[in-house]
Amino acid sequence: MHASRGTQKRSAGLGLALLSAFAFGGSGVAAKPLIEAGLDPLHVVWLRVAGAALIMLPVAWRHRNLVRERPALLAGFGLFAVAGVQACYFAAISRIPVGVALLVEYLAPALVLGWVRFVQRRPVTRAAALGVVLAVGGLACVVEVWAGLSFDALGLLLALGAACCQVGYFVLSDHGGQEAKGRDGRESKGGDGREGEGHDGGSVEPPPPLGVIAYGLIVGALVLTVVARPWGMDWSLLGGTAGMNGTGVPAWVLLGWIVLIATVLAYGTGVVSVRMLSPQVAGVVACLEAVIATVLAWVLLGEHLSAPQLIGGFVVLTGAFIAQSSAPKPPSGPVAAGAGAAAAAAAESELSAGRASH
Repeated sequence: MHASRGTQKRSAGLGLALLSAFAFGGSGVAAKPLIEAGLDPLHVVWLRVAGAALIMLPVAWRHRNLVRERPALLAGFGLFAVAGVQACYFAAISRIPVGVALLVEYLAPALVLGWVRFVQRRPVTRAAALGVVLAVGGLACVVEVWAGLSFDALGLLLALGAACCQVGYFVLSDHGGQEAKGRDGRESKGGDGREGEGHDGGSVEPPPPLGVIAYGLIVGALVLTVVARPWGMDWSLLGGTAGMNGTGVPAWVLLGWIVLIATVLAYGTGVVSVRMLSPQVAGVVACLEAVIATVLAWVLLGEHLSAPQLIGGFVVLTGAFIAQSSAPKPPSGPVAAGAGAAAAAAAESELSAGRASH
């Protein structure tokens, strides 16, 4: 009986993880036509984040105590995992193919391991080092370095910036998690020898991930409002059409997909899937985001990748998986989960660190 329920739960979790990966993977494909129609990449990001933040306001109100209890986590999630990652990613896809931009982000696990090894001076395993080598080597194939970087250099730097924002969130979560443990005694043992309880003997509940995501979107919207200055946006473009490989699509339909499907649904299903599976398993499934984004861009936008690039992409994902699964247990979870999935999975994984973080 219990085994059957466990199997059903894992199956449902796997389905939600796949749905989340598909939703996240479609964000760039829907955003690029809007950018090509004349909208500034930062304006598209602002519309996405602000729209999702409005929808998540009831969730934020329900968990309003988080503002007092975990302000650093909310600020870090909003600044890095929401505003930073998405702004850099959308700016990158305005200059380079969607699949390439997302694959560049999969250097995040290598950057995390570099931080662990050279800044924190903690040892890493040989398997993790192998994953880094594979990820870097695969990326060289994706960008075709033998052709002298055939893609726009600024676009590649922006995609790398998205990866760095993921690492920034990891570092902040790691630091905040250590401070929280020192403050509430989460790692201390009580008189009965049990771990995971505060000094007062009561268990410490982790903050709800949906609440963190809701406030992260609000913080991200506020930051992007200052940076993007949406009052200067040409709002009339949203009433027109945008071209997808020669086919006109209403701009409001694409925007609705970005806000409702690629953000609200994607984050929500990502968080639930992590709880039903585990941060590690959900992070592996989230790697399909890059595959889905590449296929959708190929079919809907006509962005074809060469055979060496496809092989390189596979090597990047393999290296990211090895680096992620071999790295020391980070509070922020599967950082390699891509532009959007990393945020959802990393939030849940970091927040789940109190129970056992993308």
